[in-house]
Amino acid sequence: MRGHAWMTCLVILCATVGIDVAFAQQAPAGCRSEQRPGAAQTLRCRDGLVIVAEDGAKFTLQSHGKGEIESVDLQGKAVLVDAPRQKARSRLQVITPQAIAAVRGTKWAVDAQESRTSVLVLNGQVAVRRPGGAGGQVVLGPGEGVDVDPGTGALDVKRWGQPRVDALLARLKQ
Repeated sequence: MRGHAWMTCLVILCATVGIDVAFAQQAPAGCRSEQRPGAAQTLRCRDGLVIVAEDGAKFTLQSHGKGEIESVDLQGKAVLVDAPRQKARSRLQVITPQAIAAVRGTKWAVDAQESRTSVLVLNGQVAVRRPGGAGGQVVLGPGEGVDVDPGTGALDVKRWGQPRVDALLARLKQ
């Protein structure tokens, strides 16, 4: 991380669930939930963390003893995470079946598909790896993305086209 107080990243992690009903996440201590019918759910936490969940997203928040969110376990659809810069020992992670994305002071989205996780950075940097570490780890910069499948091959970083970025942001009402 290059010491920015805030970094803006978009991480898109994709999975097929075939569920069109929203799964409202129970707001943990220190967070409040906002949701309008037919709109994305927004969780706002006292430490400045904001999580926007696509309608129908299936996810669980994990926190440690102090009530701060340490990870988002995403099983279906997309979330957008806007996290203020955190202490060096505290890294917020978004975990899907195919990938783990960890960043400090970042904004990113995660979308879960059965066979692939995709990650895109808009600004700042994000490290991406498979849960078992196969294929190594890549660090993405602005405009770079990677598609992560459950295989063992090297992760291939690419520049994403604007239509792909716009399509995900529209799903998240951004």
